[in-house]
Amino acid sequence: MRITHEFLQQTLNGMFEYPLLQELAAVGQFKKLTVGDYLIRPGEYIRSIPLIISGSVKIMRPDSEGREALLYYLGGLDSCAMSLTCCLGSRQSEISAMAEEETTLLAIPVDKVDEWLCRYSSWKRFVFETYQKRFNNLLNTLNEVIFHKLDERLLTYLDKKAANCQCSELAITHEEVAQDLATSREVISRLLKQLEKEGHIQLMRNRITLLKKSEAM
Repeated sequence: MRITHEFLQQTLNGMFEYPLLQELAAVGQFKKLTVGDYLIRPGEYIRSIPLIISGSVKIMRPDSEGREALLYYLGGLDSCAMSLTCCLGSRQSEISAMAEEETTLLAIPVDKVDEWLCRYSSWKRFVFETYQKRFNNLLNTLNEVIFHKLDERLLTYLDKKAANCQCSELAITHEEVAQDLATSREVISRLLKQLEKEGHIQLMRNRITLLKKSEAM
């Protein structure tokens, strides 16, 4: 797909000034991801920064045993603060980024990130706001881990996924939920069955339907 500044101006809702849109059109690469596609894996060097146009990408961090914990989601007009940090420091990635649903994005070469910080006020504002949003995401995650029981975290997790896809039926396995919450499948299966008994959800094979919004947020 050929990217034009007119397309970017309409898609990005006036986020950036015209000269920057022209540069984005010239150097940006339009990409489409299917469910399960990886943008980056731990240990890889980041060559481009994703600017999500539509869809959803989940950012995860692995531990020493290879288990991955969910950090946050990227949605429309989001970018990844950790990718920005790694590319500015020329460091290997410490996270993985995987498409949660059909996703389109604009891949921006890493050498432009620092250059545009000095030239475009809208880009500087976007980068700082990205850091702030992701910092808030991580604070919320930390708050949930420290102050909330696992069943509350599970309800919050399901609510966030439903809000992210704007749907009430989630195509997800108990194993995937367990991986995102860094616990065992057996524990998650037990908690899901309890939530079903309480009328919060309905369980089907590889699907979870939310029946009412939790108050654990």
